[in-house]
Amino acid sequence: MQGPTDAYRPAEIGALIETAGVAKAALPAGRMLVLAMLAGVFIGFGAAAWCAAMAGADTGFGPARVLGGAVFALGLILVVVGGAELFTGNALMVMAAVDRRITVAALLRNWGIVWIGNLIGAVALAAGFGLTGLLDGPAGVVAAKAAVAKAGLGPVEAVARGVLCNALVCLAVWLSFAARSVTDRVLAVLWPVMAFVLLGLEHSVANMFLLPAGWLAGGEVGLAGAAGNLFWVTLGNVIGGAGGVALAYRFAYPAMAGK
Repeated sequence: MQGPTDAYRPAEIGALIETAGVAKAALPAGRMLVLAMLAGVFIGFGAAAWCAAMAGADTGFGPARVLGGAVFALGLILVVVGGAELFTGNALMVMAAVDRRITVAALLRNWGIVWIGNLIGAVALAAGFGLTGLLDGPAGVVAAKAAVAKAGLGPVEAVARGVLCNALVCLAVWLSFAARSVTDRVLAVLWPVMAFVLLGLEHSVANMFLLPAGWLAGGEVGLAGAAGNLFWVTLGNVIGGAGGVALAYRFAYPAMAGK
């Protein structure tokens, strides 16, 4: 028998996520956009902290990336605990759509508004960092190197890394719904996010910050390369989150339908 502090079981998590998806779909466009802009800023802060943590270290390999991943988790912690609308996490709304608790049109409306809001928030934060002069230092070198590497990814690599990344991000969100306390939610988010950063996977909203920040820091990042990266990574994020996590759990726990 479960006690009041025990984690929610997977089927219960699914029901909670479906209910949250219904509420997200019903948000007025203005509120949804503002919450999405906040999420873009939150993830951007995580990415900026990652740049600072990785300054002087090898961003490609090594134990330093574990620290970088732990620092980057700040972004999703702010989203989950503080409350904001994040495109990648909202891939889980597919569960509510499959059970016809929201329409496909409502799902796509949420994704579209939230993606745009995330982009506005992340780019605005990158511009803000550009004004601080902090991108002229070691953190800017990291941002520039990361942006150039991301813009240079081919479509197959970008999609594949996006799939794997958002599987971990949506698992982090899924686990956060099991939590009964803020501490539990923070710890649930930390490990999957740390893993995707450590593995070098691609998160569309983080890239919305890193690509312009890297360009402002002097990285040779063209508009076509940046737009291509966001397109292919976004596609991968949808596949990994909606298909790899949401639909898989919906198939595994069909009894949660309609709850």
